[in-house]
Amino acid sequence: MGTATFIEKWYGTEFVHLRIYGAWWFTAAWGLLAAAGIIYFVRSHVRRRSATALHLSFAIILLGAMLTRVSARHGSLHLRCGETAGRYYADCGNGNTEELTLPFEISLDSFYIDYHEGTEAAADYVSVVTVRDNGGKTRHKVSMNKILSHNSMRLYQASYDEDGQGSVLAVSSDPWGIPVTYTGYALLFLSLAWMLADPRGGFRRLLRHPLLRRGALIMILSAAGVHTVSAVPARPKDVAGKFGQLNILYNNRICPMQTFAIDFTKKLYGDTSYKGYTAEQVLTGFIFYGDEWSNEPVIRMKGGAMKSRLQLPGYVSVNTFFNRDMGGYTIGPYLQEYYKGADDEFHRNVADMDDRLQLVMNLRRGTLLKVFPCTDSSGHTVWHAPTGKLPAGMDETQKAYIQNVFTLLYQYVMAADTAGFRAVTDKMIRYQHKNGGNSLPGKNRITAERIYNAIPFAKILFMVNLAMGLVTLAAAIFRLTHRNTERYRQKLYSHAATAVMAASFAALTVCGALRWIVSGTIPMANGYETMLLMAWCIQFVSIVTYRRFRIMQTFGFLLSGLFLLVAHISGMDPQITHVMPVLSSPLLSIHVSMIMMAFALLSLTFVCGMTALTLHAARKGTGVETATDMEALRLLSLLFLYPALATLGAGIFIGAVWANVSWGTYWSWDPKEVWALIVFMVYGCAVHHRSIPQMRRPMFFHAFMTAAFLTILMTYFGVNYFLGGMHSYA
Repeated sequence: MGTATFIEKWYGTEFVHLRIYGAWWFTAAWGLLAAAGIIYFVRSHVRRRSATALHLSFAIILLGAMLTRVSARHGSLHLRCGETAGRYYADCGNGNTEELTLPFEISLDSFYIDYHEGTEAAADYVSVVTVRDNGGKTRHKVSMNKILSHNSMRLYQASYDEDGQGSVLAVSSDPWGIPVTYTGYALLFLSLAWMLADPRGGFRRLLRHPLLRRGALIMILSAAGVHTVSAVPARPKDVAGKFGQLNILYNNRICPMQTFAIDFTKKLYGDTSYKGYTAEQVLTGFIFYGDEWSNEPVIRMKGGAMKSRLQLPGYVSVNTFFNRDMGGYTIGPYLQEYYKGADDEFHRNVADMDDRLQLVMNLRRGTLLKVFPCTDSSGHTVWHAPTGKLPAGMDETQKAYIQNVFTLLYQYVMAADTAGFRAVTDKMIRYQHKNGGNSLPGKNRITAERIYNAIPFAKILFMVNLAMGLVTLAAAIFRLTHRNTERYRQKLYSHAATAVMAASFAALTVCGALRWIVSGTIPMANGYETMLLMAWCIQFVSIVTYRRFRIMQTFGFLLSGLFLLVAHISGMDPQITHVMPVLSSPLLSIHVSMIMMAFALLSLTFVCGMTALTLHAARKGTGVETATDMEALRLLSLLFLYPALATLGAGIFIGAVWANVSWGTYWSWDPKEVWALIVFMVYGCAVHHRSIPQMRRPMFFHAFMTAAFLTILMTYFGVNYFLGGMHSYA
């Protein structure tokens, strides 16, 4: 399966679905695996009902998959407004289709896109249809995450015609496979919970283990460019801050100008401020002092290839790339080579630089400054830029105001009239409140976004957590090597570290809450947010388990700090945007949170493994006994592993339910799905001590758990940034 995801990258989705996932031998391999598993399970005389129910659920799920493979029909139905259809095109496999009859007739009354107010961001795609069956007719709405079920057929919103007069519905008929598969899912969820609660199960027996009860794990650690301020002109901080209070249509979302200013500055300079200037000062500098700021070295060179080949410094100005003697736009020829197919590091650097330069150019032209809302007679609000095309029916006075207000602001800037500039800005704010209608975000949302913009949560917390991780590690070693240290001082260190952990957890919770308020959706829709969620889960587990396992505090600080560091320095985009319509489902929140909790717990098993291997290497040849410590770490790793498998299994198959609701198929062999299943199967090996006796040997177990973490890295980073697929937006 893992190999197939790479083949898909090279040969395409259709190829692997025909030659691998849809091939007879692949189905036969699953059938043989299931049969061998059932025979082995029966011969093993497993008596625990929870284990029997768990393994039975997998057999039922595979049976449901077989029924779906044999009996299900999937296809598409193209509807045009006012036309009635009674047939659809079904996928027969091998790239062929056949026309089949629907058990009813259906017509499209209308299709429309529901937008977020005042933006061009789609909130939903809706087809209004009429179904005629047995002389009666009923009217329905089909939209994302809202399917139409009628007479054993399920219809899903799939696509639409560019003219808005047609809609494409996905058609699915799976009367046998879905009930059996869902029965398997229900039994799986029940048995996973039962596995953790069963007094005779491995997890409950683990909790009663003497090493864990005595707290022996506490003893495991015993061995263990400055820039100078330039004279570039800028608006005073308070005046630029006032300008930042305006709202703007940015990223298909109405948000404070401050948010746009921060993103603008970060894209150019890599930070939220420049040489002591705030983001609002940088933005207003480029707007009102364009020539001066275009000569300022505010653009950070990201790629080494372009920097080396063109012999550029670490920071360059906009004017660096405009030279009349060299034909104008100096990187223009390289950009043309990129568009013609040149895809090496140098040309990618050029394309990235061009994107940032175009950002500056569009700002100076005024096309990005969509700060003027206009509500038409139907109540729909559109936000306009001062240099954009305005509606023909707009009042001439209003049109003149929009076209000339920035000229007025510029005049006040040239005259150094701060009071006049502030007065015009205040008038623009009042204009927005008067004409913005329902598109304007509420007061609480604006306040939350300004607080979020003011505090770099990820940057602060990764430094605090990593520093505290090293401090608590050093403190633990110090306590164990200086046993005569006063006990009250040890308690003081412990209480201080606990207070910092609590404060860090509270701050990360506030960060997530603010993003939730601003976006209106639970913050787990992209890579940046899931990194924050992973750090939050790790800290939560650390706080819950710290009293029993003191080592968890160090683990919690180090791991959460690493995830926050990845979120801060990687290419992940922290911008808050509207989620795709298909993601607007409560099942998404459950699916992602379960998966992230599982990954957080599995990350802790990786730390246990690395600690054990490091400790073993450090003690090798010293004659110091390590068996107890190795076993204690194995037990701690298992303590995380059982709930991790439960949450991972539940998360994967809740995602399958969501996929069935959204797309009509609960398993599509998408690379992320495949690798999540691989993670589940690989880590599942570690709890089968009876079938794999080597797992009882601590060093083998720790080596296995350390290597198994590579499957998580592949699932999260490899799929997102290399393989792609339906889940790559996450």
